Amino acid sequence: MLRLLVSGLLLSTVRRPVAAAHTTHNTALHSRALTAAATCRNYNHNYNGMMEQPFERMAEEGVPKCDKPTKVSAPKKEDQDLPKLSPQEFRVYNRMAEHMDMFHENFRRTWNLLHGACTSGKRPSGMSLRAFLNTGLEFCHHLTVHHTIEEQHIFPVLARKMPAFQKELELLTQHKQIHAGLEKFEEYLDQCRSGERELRLEEMGKVLETFGTVLWSHLDDEVRQLRAENMRRFWSAEEMRRLPM
Repeated sequence: MLRLLVSGLLLSTVRRPVAAAHTTHNTALHSRALTAAATCRNYNHNYNGMMEQPFERMAEEGVPKCDKPTKVSAPKKEDQDLPKLSPQEFRVYNRMAEHMDMFHENFRRTWNLLHGACTSGKRPSGMSLRAFLNTGLEFCHHLTVHHTIEEQHIFPVLARKMPAFQKELELLTQHKQIHAGLEKFEEYLDQCRSGERELRLEEMGKVLETFGTVLWSHLDDEVRQLRAENMRRFWSAEEMRRLPM
């Protein structure tokens, strides 16, 4: 539900009337959607209707990222038989993979924290119940904002030349599968925070696992599509420099 609200509000410059929420869960979802959309909407018209520097906008919206990319964004050895890139050319072609991977690595780490608590049967040392639930809810919110910006401002640009980013193909299908489980996870956490239900880590772990496999595959697959050895098959170095990324 949060994903639909954020996406709808980002696409429209006029807020449509929203039916009154009947539960604490729906009220919380709507509030978070309005907060995310209000910020994103300011950037909708900066680049011929597309957002300039979407990775910077993600950071400005509070979507955290790690300081360095991981090995996922590094080139594959088997693809090194292509004409060698200069260090400068490699940086140009690989920059999107590295930026994306830094955001994705934060999602990986947060997932590991949440899922680790479920498998061990206890929260991280020193983390209160409220802080633990808030960490989970922030994970849901940040992933929703991240995917909304991708679908509205990154994928349409890349899809002009790259089939993997076109509608209904693998990456967008993965988004749908992830959010089917993510919304159930968010609802579970909201109910725990409101007192409607008691947090049971084993139960929470089962909800997480409904979308864990596709999430982890997606976090890697998307970065691999953006690596230098793949990007150079579709874009010239000059085109890469002009991409509003």
